[in-house]
Amino acid sequence: MPIMNLLVAFNGSDASVAALRYAASLARARGAHVTAILAHSTHDVINRSSRWIPKEARALLDEANGGIVTAIENAFESLRAELDLGDALSFREVAGRVDTVLSDAARSFDAIIVGRHMDQDDGHVSLHPDRIALLSGRPVIVVPEGYTADARHSHAALAWDGGRAAARALSDALQFLEGQGKVSVLTVGRRSDWPITDLMTHLSRHDVESVHEDFPETHPVAETVLSYCARHDLSLLVMGAYEHSKFREDFLGGVTAKVLQEIKIPVLLSH
Repeated sequence: MPIMNLLVAFNGSDASVAALRYAASLARARGAHVTAILAHSTHDVINRSSRWIPKEARALLDEANGGIVTAIENAFESLRAELDLGDALSFREVAGRVDTVLSDAARSFDAIIVGRHMDQDDGHVSLHPDRIALLSGRPVIVVPEGYTADARHSHAALAWDGGRAAARALSDALQFLEGQGKVSVLTVGRRSDWPITDLMTHLSRHDVESVHEDFPETHPVAETVLSYCARHDLSLLVMGAYEHSKFREDFLGGVTAKVLQEIKIPVLLSH
């Protein structure tokens, strides 16, 4: 299936600027359309309708939220000419719970491209890529701040354990990888008993050159994946998000969270 319809979460952060540029590169190469959404919450954490909140205070809250939205809209417009997409680029802003808005919107697109979560983002526009991957049912490409390379996937890595989430990520990634170059299949320790040769044959039949890199169980998974990506100058990492429960991942400081926090290249997540 060709990639024709991309969604970008744009909140004005450095990471979201990198995500927008990455999406534009993909769109120019494939003749696709990019829709950027500014999802923002309101100040409803304080009940502005309460009789205990003075009218002047409610007005200030509205003004502050409007100022954030306007500044981000202006930042987007300042990038429009550089992106060189013409009518194939559109923008909208939607109020609501940020991760929920983006997850709901993503279901009508081929993929959603987001910047890495940054602690310094304003709370009203802050997003969480891992949650969006869990909620949306769509592939999520997470782009780190400062990433400037074009979206050409000449050498990608697939983190593979034979599980459901990894299989979903591979299926979602094929539309980005077919005919693009090489894929390194990374396995660490135990995985599904099903022969890895079937996976390599599957990739070959989709016109994807592949190699298998197997690491012993003594290697920590996140560190092994991060190190391999850095050593081989990869352009994309494909991985399943939260094969175990998100609570367990968060409690144990899991693989998904660590990779997203530290990686220097885009990550395609699926769940």
